[in-house]
Amino acid sequence: MILAIVFAYLGLVLSIGFLSQRLNTGTGESFFLADRSIGSFVMLMTLFGTHMTSFALLGASAESYRVGIGVFSLMASSSALMVPIIFYFVGTRVWALGKRHGFVTQVELIRRRFGSDALGLVLFVVLVLLMIPYLLIGIMGGGITLNQISSGAVEQWVGGLLIAMVVISYVSMAGLRGTAWVNTFQTTLFMVLGGVTAVVIVGKLGGLSGAMERIAEVSPELLVRGDNVRPLQLLTYTLIPVSVGMFPHIFMHWLSAKSLATFKAPITFYPLCIAAVWVPSVLLGVFGHLDFPDLQGPATNSVLVQMIALHAPGVLGGLLAAGVFAAIMSSLDSQSLSLGTMFTRDVVEHYGWGGKLTEATRVRVGRLFVVGIVATTFVLSLITTPSIFRMAVWSFTGYSSLLPILLAAIFWRRATAAGAWAALLSVIALWIYFFQRSSEVPGYTVGGTGVLPVAVMFVTSAVLMVAVSLATRPHRRAELLD
Repeated sequence: MILAIVFAYLGLVLSIGFLSQRLNTGTGESFFLADRSIGSFVMLMTLFGTHMTSFALLGASAESYRVGIGVFSLMASSSALMVPIIFYFVGTRVWALGKRHGFVTQVELIRRRFGSDALGLVLFVVLVLLMIPYLLIGIMGGGITLNQISSGAVEQWVGGLLIAMVVISYVSMAGLRGTAWVNTFQTTLFMVLGGVTAVVIVGKLGGLSGAMERIAEVSPELLVRGDNVRPLQLLTYTLIPVSVGMFPHIFMHWLSAKSLATFKAPITFYPLCIAAVWVPSVLLGVFGHLDFPDLQGPATNSVLVQMIALHAPGVLGGLLAAGVFAAIMSSLDSQSLSLGTMFTRDVVEHYGWGGKLTEATRVRVGRLFVVGIVATTFVLSLITTPSIFRMAVWSFTGYSSLLPILLAAIFWRRATAAGAWAALLSVIALWIYFFQRSSEVPGYTVGGTGVLPVAVMFVTSAVLMVAVSLATRPHRRAELLD
């Protein structure tokens, strides 16, 4: 029954994607940006669904299982504060510049702003590499969900393959319009079913107060911040959500907005959406100790799905599993499409591979790259088993540290290509260094102070962007900002 409901849900998703394809005009702008026609409600739903991914459901519950309720303060509260700020100051500015100059990708904007092809190419490579762990989260999440909800009857790789095939199908057929419509449906679904999941499971555990009392008896440290979340760690985690400003998929959705007024709903209601998803996920992760007290390592990634299978079998279990799938696919689709868009515009088309591309060829190239990147990610999912939460944090760390480049490009006329190069190279070097250190030291923070690597990387990137720009002469007038 559970598998039947999941398959029926996936069929419905495909139907929505295929129906939306009929509105595409066949041009590259229609496929990649939905003719810049996305309205306010769809923008809110697709931005939120794209941003949350399985990180907010499986990753948040897994991390709260490990370190306790303080996980909410790390990501949810800082996201509720920082993401609307980024949308307001950066998103609206990017939309205006994109509308005026016809930009489709962030690489295109930064390359034009600084007049450097090499800078754009290296930035493209970095953005793609940082996206791979983020994509991997989705594929792994789908595999874990189907494996656990079927009590092991379906192998984990089968679930990952199923997710990959469905996403490839509707993204490659319908482009951004189909992605936005499907995301609106899926985001609504996983927000509603996330609340239902919490109510059902907490009810089975004796109600919220009863479950809290039981946790206080067996693992009281999970209900207080304690030593699991240090003050400097909490403070520097605020920089992780600013990564939203450099995500290729978020950037793409900004450019698809119909008008500036489209941003009102995302800016206003984003914090409420975050609370609606993160509160149930974090609580259920903590309560997972009551039913599964001895999960270790990668096994904690499945704690939420295991609780669904235990407390909500049958039809309800199938619906809740569909909700998890919705959260996973609502990110994976936009992420893969954004990479296909960048490859088409910033590599194939920009460097003139195959001569001048027709509109049909542009769409075809984008589709092929989407298939290739999702297929590659699926293969990687077969050989890796890291923490979903920590994988996401490292991806976010890289994107956050790149944000000073974009901020300088769109707000500061004195910024130079040399400054952008210095910032970009510092991010690459420091990311590699800190990632290596974290693999050697579990729970690594800079100097053991609790300061996360993202703080050092962001500040270094910003300082170099400013210092090197002031020390060099801009070789190109900042006409894009006029």
